[in-house]
Amino acid sequence: MVRRSASATPVVVALAAAAALLAGVLALLAGLIGLDALRVLAGVLTALVAGVLTARAARRAGAATLGPAGAVTLARGVLVAGAVTLVGLEGLASTVLVGLAVVALALDGLDGPVARRTGTASALGARLDVEFDAFLLVVLSAHVALITGAPWVLAVGLLRYVFVAAARVLPWLRGELPVRRSAKVVAALQGVALIVAAAGVLPDAIALVVIALALAALVWSFGVSVVWLWRAAATSPVR
Repeated sequence: MVRRSASATPVVVALAAAAALLAGVLALLAGLIGLDALRVLAGVLTALVAGVLTARAARRAGAATLGPAGAVTLARGVLVAGAVTLVGLEGLASTVLVGLAVVALALDGLDGPVARRTGTASALGARLDVEFDAFLLVVLSAHVALITGAPWVLAVGLLRYVFVAAARVLPWLRGELPVRRSAKVVAALQGVALIVAAAGVLPDAIALVVIALALAALVWSFGVSVVWLWRAAATSPVR
């Protein structure tokens, strides 16, 4: 007999819990910031799309549950959806957005250990983790681009999606990459640089230089991945 636990929570229940948490976050933000209906709707639609894609990914993976680590990842997704409602706003709203992003990044260091400790690590969990990380960078880069008037900052959030789009055209880009510590460090650097810029702790000119350096590191990291995949594909049928 299988003992039911938090790790056995069905996907639909986990998503419903995340929706309830989102309702609370949006209500709090509406009262604190005075969000208009369009911004609240943007947060809801973001969460709805993320929920549908998560359910679809779980179905394709044959997973009946996301596990306890998945619950942490969904909580991060709720924070990111909340941050969407604050993009482009300054003052208190920008401060709150930074706070949500900091908590989301902190939780990013929790879901992995939770998955390993509970023996529930999975490819699905890792994929969801990556997707929420990537979208948080899109939100942060859009916010910084708007408040600084530097649209090129969006490249930080969009570069990963450009890579994914390219992989649909070039099959050899779909190969499995080895785990690189440098790639993890560079990815973390993007979030730190964007949060520093959004927090306004540095003059805009200096903050943008920091982001430019982070972006250069990101381009280098993707370049290393592309070169590795190209070489690996030379002896692989996928080429």
